[in-house]
Amino acid sequence: MSPHTTTSPAPAPGTDTGAHTAEAAGIIQDARQRIDDLDGRIIGLVQERMAVSAVIQRERLTSGGRRVNLSREMEILAHYRDQLGKPGTALAMTLLELSRGQI
Repeated sequence: MSPHTTTSPAPAPGTDTGAHTAEAAGIIQDARQRIDDLDGRIIGLVQERMAVSAVIQRERLTSGGRRVNLSREMEILAHYRDQLGKPGTALAMTLLELSRGQI
């Protein structure tokens, strides 16, 4: 290696953070753990939402109604879009699909 070549310190062994310092790698690892914890909570909430939606659908059908209430779904789509922008609409569509299936 020439005396003018510089190299970045290698990340800590066993990590794949893309960081070039041990400090940054530690921060990234901690943040990733927090994201993993949040993802677990989000998945649990989605599963809970699916169960609540199943109750609503069952009661609606039992009472002679339709499985899906499109005006309510439009409210949900608008709410997510208002709170999260255009990607919020896609997220809401995914949640609705998980909760009621394809229509």
